[in-house]
Amino acid sequence: MLDLGCGHGVPISIALVDDGFAVSGIDASPAMVAAFRHRLPQAPVACEAVEDSSFFGRTFDGILAWGLVFLLPAESQWALFGRIRSALNLEGSFLFTSPARPSTWADALTKRQSVSLGSEVYRAVLSNAGLVVVREHLDEGGNHYYETVKR
Repeated sequence: MLDLGCGHGVPISIALVDDGFAVSGIDASPAMVAAFRHRLPQAPVACEAVEDSSFFGRTFDGILAWGLVFLLPAESQWALFGRIRSALNLEGSFLFTSPARPSTWADALTKRQSVSLGSEVYRAVLSNAGLVVVREHLDEGGNHYYETVKR
């Protein structure tokens, strides 16, 4: 599993490791990468922007990006989806969060402008990138998820 925007590893990467997955992480923040290394010393982690990452030069069965995709400009999101497809094994899964409605807002944590392309556009862009949306859902906190698979 590859956790894009892994932060300090809590709770997602730790939960994946606890469930028996081998996890790698990527985050652009040196402080977050240091905290991730402290919590998960056995897990590879790179301090780099996902837009520039080589994703460790390997492929994964699953990639997730919780709270990350919408922080990128629309063009960067499109490019990232193609790179993610290349980093997934056949039938590999990609899970990410972004609101279902097209919108822009200031992110509560980073204060950066956030952009949701909206469900209809995400489905089209992901399809063009070779990823199929198999399910969308909301969690109890109102986060909208897109579950995709490489076919």
